[in-house]
Amino acid sequence: MLEIEQKYRVDDESRLIDQLEQIGASEQDQESHVDTYYAHPSRDFRETGEALRIRRVNDIPKVTYKGPKLPGNVKAREELEWRLDPGDSDGSQMMALLDLLGFEEVATVRKTRRVFFLGETEITLVIDQVESLGCFAEIERVIADVSLVETTREMIKSQGIRLGLEKKENRSYLGMLLELPNR
Repeated sequence: MLEIEQKYRVDDESRLIDQLEQIGASEQDQESHVDTYYAHPSRDFRETGEALRIRRVNDIPKVTYKGPKLPGNVKAREELEWRLDPGDSDGSQMMALLDLLGFEEVATVRKTRRVFFLGETEITLVIDQVESLGCFAEIERVIADVSLVETTREMIKSQGIRLGLEKKENRSYLGMLLELPNR
């Protein structure tokens, strides 16, 4: 699967929510995310553009691998993700395995996420309140067919314009967190 997404800094969350209501976006249940990222023992994920994390969504653990970014001005990359429970109810066994294999914990990103579906487009907009970083919106779509990357990028750009999102943010939450002065 390929995840195509664009992140924006949000200064006025209520204005964005009003706009989402006006276009008929449907809101899903709010989520709590705790994402713990890992460094590979023999290659630098910062150089390769990859990421490995254990994500807990409302305490349900998943492991996620994100591949290198494809060229282009809207982020597109392979993403593999699967649940770890019920055999690993909190992700601690996977964390222990990564530790035994030489992976090192880099940092943990905590956020509250509101999820909105934007009609028939299979595009999702999420509003994230990220601890220590602030409010962001991500417009994203997951596709299986690589031939849809450019069309999907255009759809995402168009939704951003439609919603008045102007402050693009190309850094990951992890990258922004690691750049904070007290890290």
